[in-house]
Amino acid sequence: MSSILIPRRTFLRGVGTMMALPMLEAMLPLSALAQSATKHRINRMAFLFVPNGMHMQDWTPTTEGVYELPWIMEPLKNVKSSLTVMTGLTQHNAFDLGDGGGDHARSSAAWLTGCHPKKTDGADIKNGISVDQLAAQHIGNRTSLPTLELGCERGAQAGNCDSGYSCAYSSSISWRAETTPVAHETSPRAVFERLFGNGDLNETAESRARRLRYKHSILDFVSADAKALKSKLGSRDQIKLSEYIDGVREIEQRLEWMEKSKSTGKLSAASEPAANVANYGEQLRLLSDMMVLAFQSDQTRICTFMYANDGSNRSYKEIGVPEGHHEMSHHGMDKIKLDKIRRINRYHVENLAYLLEKMQSIQEPDGTLLDNSMIVYGAGISDGDRHNHDNLPTIMAGGGAGTIKPGRHIKYKNETPMTNLFLSMLDRMGVPTDHIGDSTGKLDRLI
Repeated sequence: MSSILIPRRTFLRGVGTMMALPMLEAMLPLSALAQSATKHRINRMAFLFVPNGMHMQDWTPTTEGVYELPWIMEPLKNVKSSLTVMTGLTQHNAFDLGDGGGDHARSSAAWLTGCHPKKTDGADIKNGISVDQLAAQHIGNRTSLPTLELGCERGAQAGNCDSGYSCAYSSSISWRAETTPVAHETSPRAVFERLFGNGDLNETAESRARRLRYKHSILDFVSADAKALKSKLGSRDQIKLSEYIDGVREIEQRLEWMEKSKSTGKLSAASEPAANVANYGEQLRLLSDMMVLAFQSDQTRICTFMYANDGSNRSYKEIGVPEGHHEMSHHGMDKIKLDKIRRINRYHVENLAYLLEKMQSIQEPDGTLLDNSMIVYGAGISDGDRHNHDNLPTIMAGGGAGTIKPGRHIKYKNETPMTNLFLSMLDRMGVPTDHIGDSTGKLDRLI
């Protein structure tokens, strides 16, 4: 046990660098440790979006309560006990409601807002505030980053992307206000520098240039601070700090590998950091790592992550699907197209499993990082061919800091507002609100 008590907001500092630390026993008073730190548990929330619907036959468990993982969910076997699968949740305002085509734009725009977006491809866009930004209004000031928005595809904020709907709708799930979508960051390097920069853009740029020039690690800039702190910590905290630092270095090495030029094999200090990522799977995993680092170091407690923009026609050659995703989602019950859709769905879940297993491996004073989180994964469309927005594919992973009983499949009455789930999550985050979008009340049976 540590002989010192250090603030939760303790940083390792160097030139252009400021590294937040994970939760350590030395950050909790002895009384809190004796109480298993229950009153000091931090809860997080994240929303992970996949486009173009789901092959629901291979997604939906056949039994309620205790269930067997369907084929698409099989990669989640190691975290099954931390999953709550929910069926019947609906985003009513993603339906056309007389507006005609544009289900992809509406599915992403309404997914976290529960609002019906105004059909326009001009500057007069209008939607609603999303659950992540509503939470940030109340608790965002407790962390250095109120929210973190991630994505694997850049999206335009203007122009017609879906049957008369602005591109802002199909490329954003986070909305700060009715007319203000929040852009997501697609570059793992940019997120890394944001997490470990000191806020001074010039110093951060200098630090990055020196690391490239002399092949230094970001850890070289904080090594003196790290060594001084480690000498004061108890044995368990020393191990935890070493594991955290080793994890940061491993991620940094993977970033460097990804950024190497195919032609020269060298890094370019002048190049835009990881602006173009050829390896989609590695981009997904690295951005997942950034989310975990941000949660682990308590730099944010709120995150959104778009695996792709809705309507995305990305090819998945790496899993034997050279055709575009959106093209395959209009399957017309064709067996070959259905098989390719289910393979894409499972591939996304494999990357979800990577994230959740990593969170499950990180121990905090009371439970794991996954135990102390609520991670919602799903789509704004159920069947990609029907473009329906009822009975949406939805998983919530994690225990919500002891406020959720996972390991079950819960069937809700079809057309239950998905925003009722958000109300329940906001309550667990300590956000005082009784309404979001088309909500009618909090979900029951979560605990």
